[in-house]
Amino acid sequence: MALRFAMLVIGLTVFVADQLTKVMVERRIHDGAVVPVIHGFFNLTSSKNSGAVFGMFNDSAVWWKTPLLITVSLVLLAAVVVLVVRTQNIQWTTSIGLSLVLGGALANLFDRVRFGMVEDFLDFYFRSYHWATFNLADSAIVVGTGLIILQVLVGE
Repeated sequence: MALRFAMLVIGLTVFVADQLTKVMVERRIHDGAVVPVIHGFFNLTSSKNSGAVFGMFNDSAVWWKTPLLITVSLVLLAAVVVLVVRTQNIQWTTSIGLSLVLGGALANLFDRVRFGMVEDFLDFYFRSYHWATFNLADSAIVVGTGLIILQVLVGE
């Protein structure tokens, strides 16, 4: 029971932190503006993303893109919740990973339902190579997925 409570706290923390950082960016950084943080490596920027994670399908103009992304998010979230509820003995690595994925997915889903897009603002680069701009929810999803994969590969 304590592990499931910890999972809930982690998921809610990710959700709240993501929403707060997005509000701060929207209030302080104009869309498309770039704020250098670490020269040659990291900027804060304001970028609206109507596509999937890391801007995939952002340029697609089809009308069904947002409803499809919302539906896929709901199905995946339901699968994670069912997995958590039905699994008796979850390893701590897996539980943290699932919590991060759940919190991040909920945060981005919340934005898609409200605005039809998410706010991305973390811009990492090295010389001429720019990683796709992303947000805290995306980071939580990637780290959580990595922890789950690590658990599957390494085991106990």
